[in-house]
This record gives sequence, structure tokens and C-alpha cells, in this order.
Amino acid sequence: MLAHQRAPLFTAYDERHDTMTDRTHHRATDPGGEALRELAHRITGSLFTPDDEHFAAEAAGFNLLSTHRPALIVAAASATDVQAAVAFAAEHGLAVGVMATGHQPFPAEDGFLLVTTRAMRSVRIDVDRSVARVAAGATWAEVVKPAQAVGLAPINGSSPTVGVVGFTLGGGHSPFLGRSLGWAADHVVSIEVVTADGELRRVTAASDPDLFWALRGGRSNFGVVTELEIELFPLTSFYGGGIYFAAEDVEAVLRTFPEVVRDAPDDFTCSVALMNVPPIPEVPELFRGRFLAHLRVVGLGSDEETEKLIAPFRAIGPGLLDSVGRHPYGAFAAVHADPAHAAPYEERSALLSDLPSEAVDRLVAGARREAGGPITVLELRQLGGALARTPEGAAPIAAREAGFSVWGATIGPPEVIEAGYAALATVLAELAPWSTGLLFANFTDRKAGAASVFSREELERLRWLKRQHDPGNLFRVHNHNIAPR
Repeated sequence: MLAHQRAPLFTAYDERHDTMTDRTHHRATDPGGEALRELAHRITGSLFTPDDEHFAAEAAGFNLLSTHRPALIVAAASATDVQAAVAFAAEHGLAVGVMATGHQPFPAEDGFLLVTTRAMRSVRIDVDRSVARVAAGATWAEVVKPAQAVGLAPINGSSPTVGVVGFTLGGGHSPFLGRSLGWAADHVVSIEVVTADGELRRVTAASDPDLFWALRGGRSNFGVVTELEIELFPLTSFYGGGIYFAAEDVEAVLRTFPEVVRDAPDDFTCSVALMNVPPIPEVPELFRGRFLAHLRVVGLGSDEETEKLIAPFRAIGPGLLDSVGRHPYGAFAAVHADPAHAAPYEERSALLSDLPSEAVDRLVAGARREAGGPITVLELRQLGGALARTPEGAAPIAAREAGFSVWGATIGPPEVIEAGYAALATVLAELAPWSTGLLFANFTDRKAGAASVFSREELERLRWLKRQHDPGNLFRVHNHNIAPR
């Protein structure tokens, strides 16, 4: 794995990326081949340099638009490997980035040390405590399956391929358990993390409440998380699924949505995705090349209660495809039917405090305008319920103040993505009167910074804590970077 070094292998951090005048770092130094051989000897995982055949594949994530160019990759197989990588980076003045699945877009970076955790996949279920111990590279599919084997469920997202750590420490909105139980970050029991000094720490609300708070929102700004303990809950099935409506019913679906969710109980969640389905062979013929509305429904109450809630949608008419029914929780991925294969895409989002009739009018107008356009998907998601509550020791999550989220993405070649990104900007600008002014950390574009995802008070506290735990801003890439105060 370790190729011959070609100078200059390591480059100093480019300060044009830095928008904060008090951001600090050490200038990178070329450690030489001997130092690299020593690092390779210290780890049980793999070490890649840019000359290695598999370097590009290891650097690539699910979002193929994020083309990072690290100087060195440590494919960690254990927490000890992560410690070695962080110590090496600190010694040689390299920034550290971390990636598990790489779903979220972040700006392309050069000349840093990338720690990939996809080889760290262990999941252990503690039935007596109703918790799961999840290693840094595990995905939701790898947690849900063993949890369901003992009748338990995590606060997971819609996609089985998304990494648990990034999802949870970015807040973690579950379209299944979110409205009834709250944000995934509020249900973390403990965090195992390698901090900037190379130490491996187990952090809890009791052992270090400040760092525990900061990690549940600040993610890799404060270290490389190697393992989480998360709460699990007794649940083995749900009543829900998806209904696909044809283009002529899109307006009716959008106008029905606020009526259905306005007084809905916390055990019911609903979202609508407007989709420009590409005309490609991989797509079922029923949907290929069409403009659709995909209604996503999850009810944790009885079948009858959920059917009563969605009756106004059924009154619109039969959908093209209807999968709503009683399903085992292990079938969660079928509700949103998120893409399963890596692709280049860009996304944008907004948090809305309310969804009055005027906002719906603007969404309808936008849907008419963008039908057949470059936006691949535009989702309106219901929040509220337990997601709006602030429990004791709550994680820093800006989306608590929002009643709805609007998220869109464009998948395709560069010219399509560019057009879709601009079209999304237009749609979101029309909803600006109801925007909270902040973003949900898991749903941001690559240009968003820390000031976009934290309140002013939260960011100030995070910057003070960053000064204590990472004063040199070692962990400054592949995240919404928080500069030390």
C-alpha cells in the first residue's frame, strides 16, 4: 500500500480556505519516507499515498462530486490506528479529515491527512441496557438488522447506506422515530473519540459534559470519533410506505400536505418529494422520465389511525404505485427509496418556521416551473413534535426551531448539477420569508459554514471549547469548521 514518496508529498495548508482571522494551524512539513514507513508499521489498517493504485478509490465517498485530494490516507482498522494517524498529523503539521461513507458534500481539500473509517464496522447490541455500540464506519443497515433480531430499533435515517456516526453527530433526523423521540444526537449514551493530543477518550454526559455536548453537533471538529453508544427502543414494525402520484396530482398533494400534518400526533411523520425522474434504463418504466410526487408516510400507531390521517391524500385519487401498509421495521429503506449507488450530486436546503398558505402557493408555483427541469428531487419534510423540544443537556441543533425542512438535490453531470443548484436557489429564495435563517447540519451544501448550522450562542460556546480541545485547529477539513476562540 505504501508507495515510494514523490516530493513534495505534503503541502502547507492553503489559507485561502480560511474565512476566520483567528484560525490557527502549524505549517506542514515533509516527513520523509522513513516517517511514512514507521507510520505504516504502527497501524493494522492500510496506508495510501497518491502514488498508490487504490488511493483515489479510498478517497472517494458516496457523493462523487466531493473530489478530495489528501496527501495521505490512513484506512483505519481500529481506534489505535486512528491514534497513530492523529499523532502523525500533529507532528507533521497536517490537517486531519475523517470520512466513513462520504454522503454529505464538503468543499474539496488538498494536502491533508484523511482518516477513513469504513473498515471499522462492528456493531454490538446490549439487550439489557437497550443500547448499541457502533464502530465509526458502520451504516444504518448494519445496526437495524441485529437490533431488530432482539426487538429493538435505533433512531435511524431513511437510507440504509448512510454512516451512523456522521448522521447522529450531525443531529440525526429520523423520519421514523424523530417526531416521537427527538433527535438522534440527544440519545447518545457515550462517545469514544481520539482528540488532538492523540488520546483515546470515552466521553459521557457525566465524565465531560462540555465535550459530550460539543461532539453531538460539532462532529469531527473535536476529534475522530471511533465508536458511539446509542439508545435503542422497542419497535418491530410500522404502518406506512410510499404513494407515487402523477404530475397532474402534484398540486393537490402539496395543498393537502399542511392540512394533514397540522394537528398530526407525534407518532406520525409525513413528507412529500417532488421528483424529476431521469429517463434511464435503471429506473422502472412506470416512473421513467416523469415528474412525480412521492408521498412518504410512517405511522407508529394503529393501522386505522394512520389510514384516517392519510385519508385526504387517498381522496386525491389512486397513485401510480401504493406501498402503504404494515411493514417490519427492517424494511425501513423502502419508504424513501433513497439511491443506493454512489453518484455526483449537489444539494441545498432551508428550515421553515411555518408553512402558511402563501408558502404553499410559492411551492406549487415552483413545482410547475421546475417540472421537467434539472432539480432531481425537492423534499418537503415535517418536523415538530419531539424534534421541537429541548431536553436537559440537549445537543446543539439549529433545526429545533423549525416546523419543516425543504431539501433538494440534483444528480448528474456538471452542467446539470450547476443548473439544478441555481434552480434550487430560486425555489428556496421564494420561501425566505418563513426561513429560520439557519440550516440543519446534515442537510447543507458544500459552501455552508459553522455560522450556518449553529446559533450565535452555540457557536460562541463551541469556539471556546475548540480552543480547549483543539487550539491548533488540527481537525479543520471535511466538516463545518469551528475556529478556536
